[in-house]
Amino acid sequence: MNEQIKALQAEIDAFVISNEGELESFRNQFVGRKSRLASLFDELKNVPAENRREVGQALNGLKNSAETKFSEAQEAFAGNAADFEVPSDLTLYNPISQGSLHPLTKVRARILEIFNRMGFSVSDGPEIETDFYNFTALNFPANHPAREMQDTFFIEKGAGEIQDDVLLRTHTSNVQIRLMQHQKPPIRSVMPGRVYRNEAISARAHCLFHQVEGLYVDEQVSFKDLKDTLYHFAKEMFGKDTKVRFRPSYFPFTEPSAEMDITCLLCKGDGCNVCKGAGWVEIAGAGMVDPNVLENVGIDSKKYNGFAFGMGIERITMLKYQIKDLRLFTENDVRFLKQFN
Repeated sequence: MNEQIKALQAEIDAFVISNEGELESFRNQFVGRKSRLASLFDELKNVPAENRREVGQALNGLKNSAETKFSEAQEAFAGNAADFEVPSDLTLYNPISQGSLHPLTKVRARILEIFNRMGFSVSDGPEIETDFYNFTALNFPANHPAREMQDTFFIEKGAGEIQDDVLLRTHTSNVQIRLMQHQKPPIRSVMPGRVYRNEAISARAHCLFHQVEGLYVDEQVSFKDLKDTLYHFAKEMFGKDTKVRFRPSYFPFTEPSAEMDITCLLCKGDGCNVCKGAGWVEIAGAGMVDPNVLENVGIDSKKYNGFAFGMGIERITMLKYQIKDLRLFTENDVRFLKQFN
């Protein structure tokens, strides 16, 4: 009998009660009238008289142990139920708080609206791309130093083998190449989308961000057309008092090339962490499409020319809403998002 009592005590100690079903199972096995513990009490009369007192005390201890564990678990479940308040009438209308568009979505829509009024259509393309569309067709030769500015993520074939010609796109310029391959000039379109670069995440940079690029190809397109287009965009996006400047720059796919700056709207030109103390913030890169790019897609560069530009939607949004940390866009903090209701 003592061995049976010890074995049953071990089972009681090891029994885990994590839900009401297990609580009922514990009751049936160790506490109820037809439990295994009750059966041991029934066998007490068969124990020799000289040992009956000792065995009875052991059984009472086992019974107290089982009942204590059952009561504690029962009280715990009852407490959890008390914490949950059921509405008095479940059929009553319970208003759900309405969310809002993400600030990046709002700014993207505004950008597309401005360019749409200037006659630009919207084009889309794949985010997983080949080396040809992301680099080679855009006048990035293999091993060219300019590729280092757009360090990207490559796709594995499997078992750790890198597939050199398949990658996550670093810009939406791949859509420009695909568009020019399948559409004859005149072409006037913008390409919004998500892009990827292998960069350290900080207040000013992220490995994932969004771009809007634009392309205009036709006969006798001039650099003045490019400047007028971006100048009009800046005034529409940020206000008529926005100051704009163009600086010479270098991009493999445009020649000549320029970067477009506006006065930093966060510090009003005084200098801050977003503009790196310069008072100006770059919002776009642009230039006349390099003839090699046109020839790579089968367009006669002696007959046609054009301009291209690209801008980061996050950068535009930070300036428009005076947001100082790029990471807020992807943290999904409701307190941040509620500000854009």
